[in-house]
Amino acid sequence: MKISAQEEYGLRCLLRLTQTPNEAQTLPEIAAAEGLSVPYVAKLMAVLRDTGLIESTRGRTGGYRLAKPPEEIGLGSLLLELGDPLFEEADYCQRHAGIAPDGVCVHHGDCSLKALWGMLEQWMRGTLNQITLADLMEHEGRIAELLRARLATTVFDDAQPLVPLGILTK
Repeated sequence: MKISAQEEYGLRCLLRLTQTPNEAQTLPEIAAAEGLSVPYVAKLMAVLRDTGLIESTRGRTGGYRLAKPPEEIGLGSLLLELGDPLFEEADYCQRHAGIAPDGVCVHHGDCSLKALWGMLEQWMRGTLNQITLADLMEHEGRIAELLRARLATTVFDDAQPLVPLGILTK
């Protein structure tokens, strides 16, 4: 898994807003606190505002604040809003197909990789959604413990069958 700069810094800006839930923070305040340029923070905040995660107020007492409680913002959904999915099923076959002379993917009907990447994407998002912004603030330094405890229950959707290992060893 590769975290983009937009995902990393967008998350940091949200954590900064989480620290002061009852007061708005300005672009220069957030930029200075995170060691980022004001134009870059402005870009990140525009993305976050478009997702509905933050709200902005203009004027002397204006700034940015969370639009939802930090307990309602899961990291899986947040990172998806800030970046790209790990796996996109919609165009996977077109981007990674070995094309036979008849124009059909050589793995059509026998592709275990597509199922593998899809399941890993689902698992990662489900796992990340079990950690919220509030958790990152409350459990600083203990995220590994918290994640282990939360993952004691399954993160797989019962409706999604697992890929049998026999398919992977053909």
